[in-house]
Amino acid sequence: MHDKIVAHPRVGDKPLNPKDLFIVPAYRYQALAASGGPAQTGQIDAESPRHARSLLREQGWHVLSLELAAAQGASAQRLKLGGAELSTLTRQFSALLDAGLTIDELLVVLAEQAEQGKTRQILAGLRHDVLAGLPLSSAMDQFPRVFPLLYRTLVKAGEESGRLGAVMARLADYLEARGELNSKITMAFIYPAVVIGVSLLVILGMLTWVVPQMVQVFESAKQTLPLLTRLLLWSSAAVKTIGPYLALGLLLAGVAAHRALQDPALQLRFHRWRLSWPVLGYLDRLANTARFASTLSILVGSGVPLLKALTAAEGVMSNRQLQLAVGEVAGQVREGVSLARAMKAANEFPPLLLHLVASGEATGRLAAMLERAASEQSKELDRKVTTFTSLLGPLMVLVMGAIVMLIVLAILLPVFEMNQLVK
Repeated sequence: MHDKIVAHPRVGDKPLNPKDLFIVPAYRYQALAASGGPAQTGQIDAESPRHARSLLREQGWHVLSLELAAAQGASAQRLKLGGAELSTLTRQFSALLDAGLTIDELLVVLAEQAEQGKTRQILAGLRHDVLAGLPLSSAMDQFPRVFPLLYRTLVKAGEESGRLGAVMARLADYLEARGELNSKITMAFIYPAVVIGVSLLVILGMLTWVVPQMVQVFESAKQTLPLLTRLLLWSSAAVKTIGPYLALGLLLAGVAAHRALQDPALQLRFHRWRLSWPVLGYLDRLANTARFASTLSILVGSGVPLLKALTAAEGVMSNRQLQLAVGEVAGQVREGVSLARAMKAANEFPPLLLHLVASGEATGRLAAMLERAASEQSKELDRKVTTFTSLLGPLMVLVMGAIVMLIVLAILLPVFEMNQLVK
């Protein structure tokens, strides 16, 4: 879609009046010329479908079909915003609602401020549906990759309760906190990854370049080489001969494993096995349950019924085994079992979360207790990840350093023996 934004009144410190702005969306059409000939397709800017048809009739076209050029159908399915972009958009949405702007007006302002074309495209599509009489949550349904189920569920709850501004503010806080946690985890693993990568490059360089240079010296000496040196020469020859095939095999194995994990049954078995890993399994469970508690807190606190909140919160779990556990919890809650008892029966949730959920149900402060549980688990996850990565970095340095030392020692041992023979 090619959006056109007309009028940008900015004089001094005069506030921007959204009524002075108007997004003119583009419409795709298929039409026949009055003079005859085959059907033609094109695009026209107009304020509404009726206006577009009127303009085309004035140009001598008979309209066969007309649709908004904003993303629809398959194209809308492909549009996506990054986490930081969606968080910023949500925060701006909340601020403009608090300023008293209507949905129509704030969509105009947001589109005028948007720097990326796809963001303006999304906002124009939302405004088109809102002007057509749809609620904002229904308008967001055409962009499922931009606005996930959790997002749309919260927006709908805010619309029904008349507290959309407050709900959007909480949603912005949630998105920012989740983005900050993901950034911390990513940054924590960057240092070990860099150490491993550089060390592997150094080792490969020594095996493929340094060691072959020393082979000629060893061969001219015509002496029996130490076992460590012979192992090094064998490793160097193996890397040079079968290394490329091995790398290709690993790549193909990775692709095959990725495709195999698309099967739900295999994926479930793998995710169940992953939870049993000594350290990473614990971190995986902690991260997922923290997201679950945070999501459920904001949903319940926004007035979403518990069963519907559980269904939406299930979608934020990245582990299939834990998703299945949430589904079992929802089934038991539907039968009248309390949330705490249902979660305990699933045997997949940390004791702290179970204790706080039970306390929240007993005191009528479930949303507050879920938020506290999410906060405590996020802090615990942050501490564990920091500790793990702080130990992993030096451990990798020691391991890689030991490997490099063995290579150097294997090269120097024959040199020492040659010196002894000369003496």
